[in-house]
Amino acid sequence: MTDDEKTGVLAAPRNQTQVEDSDRPSLTAKSTDNDHEVIESGTSIKDNTNGDIESAKQADQPPEPPYSIYTHREKASMILLVSFTAIISPLSGAIYLPILPSLARDLNISTSLINLTVTTYLVLQGVAPSFIGNLSDVYGRRPAYMICCIVYLAANIGLAVQNSYAALLTLRCLQSCGSSATIALASAVASDLATRAERGKYLGYAAMGVTLGPALGPVIGGLVDQYLGWRWIFWFLTILSGTLFLILFIFLPETGRNVVGNGSIPSPWWNMSLLAYIKQRRRRRQTKEVDLESVKLPRKRPNPFASLKILGEREGCITLLCSSLMYGGYYMLLTTLSSELSSRFGFSSVIIGLCYLPIGIGSLSYRYTGGYLMDWNFRRHAKAAGITISHNRQQDMDTLPIEKIRLQVSLPFVYLTSVLVIAYGWAMESKSSLAGIEISLFFCGVFFTASLNGLNTLIIDTHINMPATAMAANNLCRCLVGAGAAAISAPVINRVGMGWASVLVAGIWVGLSPLLWLIMAKGPNWRQAEKEKRNVAQAKKESGNGTLKGAQGGQ
Repeated sequence: MTDDEKTGVLAAPRNQTQVEDSDRPSLTAKSTDNDHEVIESGTSIKDNTNGDIESAKQADQPPEPPYSIYTHREKASMILLVSFTAIISPLSGAIYLPILPSLARDLNISTSLINLTVTTYLVLQGVAPSFIGNLSDVYGRRPAYMICCIVYLAANIGLAVQNSYAALLTLRCLQSCGSSATIALASAVASDLATRAERGKYLGYAAMGVTLGPALGPVIGGLVDQYLGWRWIFWFLTILSGTLFLILFIFLPETGRNVVGNGSIPSPWWNMSLLAYIKQRRRRRQTKEVDLESVKLPRKRPNPFASLKILGEREGCITLLCSSLMYGGYYMLLTTLSSELSSRFGFSSVIIGLCYLPIGIGSLSYRYTGGYLMDWNFRRHAKAAGITISHNRQQDMDTLPIEKIRLQVSLPFVYLTSVLVIAYGWAMESKSSLAGIEISLFFCGVFFTASLNGLNTLIIDTHINMPATAMAANNLCRCLVGAGAAAISAPVINRVGMGWASVLVAGIWVGLSPLLWLIMAKGPNWRQAEKEKRNVAQAKKESGNGTLKGAQGGQ
């Protein structure tokens, strides 16, 4: 075993060395009397000659390259790293909420103006990934991460030293642009490394950092503001993000399949991790082979509006609509929790922050519930279809009902989440014991994360050639709806009460669920129609290019 194989975390891509002919195992096909034996109506037909020919053909064919050259431990380590890097986006939004009164007082501005910095943050959080996500699908994940790093660090340093409302508003927008794309990039890295059969589990890893942000943000924000002042919140974010981006720079290899395929193709030197660059210099004299077939698509120019095209698809539009409205209701729950606990129980900011922990812990448990259920359901459908799931080999989605595989797990969690939201709302409305509220929040986190990640996995499965762009479209719809939900949450609760507001949210979710049943029934046909439409458009484009070249050649 080499040193690279012993290293379990974030190893650079291991290129396969060529094998000498003398060391290559024999590929001679051996046929027995039972080869190609067909038993039909008690008769037996043996054709050993044809069997020898077929076996020889199969022996001559090279084996299918693995979907990824990395081990399970390496993939899990990389996905965990990008997941915890993605924590900066929700953390930057949640950590900011406890310091709003302090900011308004120190900058001498109204509450409505300070709330505008929250709204603009959410709007930019939805728009920015459309540009960065598509760029990463074309040029790779690491350049996109470097852009996010520079923008985010500069914005946090500026926020820590600014003294005016104009600077606060501008730099918050810049902070949102730098942090928001990390969520889409984390899901894209998981898609680069994991096949559909194991994507539920790995996307569970990718969701860990994102679900921790809203839970830890209010706790950290309240503590830092109370003991160090609000400026130290931005210094804290600078130190945290700088550390995470430094680890990415040193250890994370390029995973974009347009650039490195399954990881066996070396990326350009400027796009290598520091560890991979050092290892490449040591191996410069070795002969290596690469799996060019694992490269997905020819590279093309980035299109920042590519995510909007997904909204024009029937299946994509419905999936994004349901996902964004579920997130809107969830964000309404998160943003009003602090004010409800303060007004109904009189808790301090530190205690309120601690009350967010159950929903975060519940979200983290998705990996052990919804993630494994999703992978189990994939294996169940593959077995029913007579498809053998090979380790580290991608499965053909045309032969599997991917919509059923994902939504059969996600839909029950949608209904369970609706029940728990109603339980939470009425527990808060009746001012029952804090234990009842916290228990309902914990199970809300468990069931909501399972239902939402099923939809997120489906949108990636149906847009496997551009996972970051698909997640950017998801992020766009989700954040815009979340901004609207945050704006109307307080007036709705003040008008009808927390109990009936929770009934309204759950009613919207349940009312949308028939659309998900429709996707299960019609989704494969819609997906096939979209594929045929793209093939026709591509054929016309190639035909037009051929005609143009012929005309130019004639001149």
